[in-house]
Amino acid sequence: MLPPFRADHVGSLLRPPALLKARQQRAEGSISAADLRAIEDDAIRDVVRMQAEVGLQSATDGEFRRTSWHMDFIYRLGGVGQGDGRLTVRMHNNDGDVEFTAPALQINAPITLQEPIFASDFEFLRSVAGPGITPKLTIPSPSMVHYRGGRAAIDPAVYPDEEQFWADLSAAYAAQVRAVHELGGTYLQLDDTSLAYLNDPDQRAELEARGDDAEHQHLRYIRQINAALADKPEGLRVTTHMCRGNYRSSWAASGSYDFVAEALFSELAVDGFFLEFDDERSGSFAPLRFVPPGKMVVLGLVTTKRGALESKDDLKRRIDEAARYVPLEQLCLSPQCGFSSTVEGNALTYEEQVAKLRLIVDTAAEVWG
Repeated sequence: MLPPFRADHVGSLLRPPALLKARQQRAEGSISAADLRAIEDDAIRDVVRMQAEVGLQSATDGEFRRTSWHMDFIYRLGGVGQGDGRLTVRMHNNDGDVEFTAPALQINAPITLQEPIFASDFEFLRSVAGPGITPKLTIPSPSMVHYRGGRAAIDPAVYPDEEQFWADLSAAYAAQVRAVHELGGTYLQLDDTSLAYLNDPDQRAELEARGDDAEHQHLRYIRQINAALADKPEGLRVTTHMCRGNYRSSWAASGSYDFVAEALFSELAVDGFFLEFDDERSGSFAPLRFVPPGKMVVLGLVTTKRGALESKDDLKRRIDEAARYVPLEQLCLSPQCGFSSTVEGNALTYEEQVAKLRLIVDTAAEVWG
């Protein structure tokens, strides 16, 4: 079977204590960059072995070399820098709200791909993935470069015409897609929270307040992702993952996929969709009726936000519910998000993480054989 697989996962995994300690030591200057990379290498070898042992057919490096699932990539694009201001991000969980601040993003020069991003990281992953394991690279989608700041983050002296910004951004991503294939990649994932956030009326209101066209933003994002994938090399499978925020077991948005579903599922030129469906915040499976033949849907039914293990029977029941809207042969199973979208990780243990991955593999084997 080509990716995505019946049992799959989104990408990020809990950082082991030794790696977290090494990152702190590097920040303090007590170990070298080479020392840190050697410790990362060892941690990645271990986590790739774990993914194979639980029965997964794909493996990531757990995003162990990153602080953030998206900004470590975005800041390496030519033309993207940190602005003078700070953004306050509010996330929610069952116990209340969590806030953190992050540097404002600024487009201060023409967007370019100066060199393939994460190239050496992916080469190492390929070197340690054993037989029968497909290495997957995860990167943020083009939409994420825009969503954080919108038009206000683009220097008008650099891009007086926003259309040129979009053209340059898609061209940079197209070059990255080609580079991944040239590195031997066959499985690329574009992570995109924006297309899920836009289902939330509160998120759309925030975009309108800053001057963006929130009612049509998803159409622009779909168009630009498609432009980046227009010349996708044969043999490279591309998926996208959409969730409503994932930071220390907290989320940012709620709302079913209805607002974006028809355009998203019928027009986005990817091979599969990883979709968050672990609780009521994601709505029903009804929007899946717009998924065309040939596109895979990876049901994110297993939560990464807490350690309690789901019931296999409940997972099978929910897969049956989804199959009312899209054929069973187009469905797969995964967690709803990564386990550690940022270096801090979610509120569960390593053992609970492994148990959830194993549950996904076992359930998929019973459903699809």
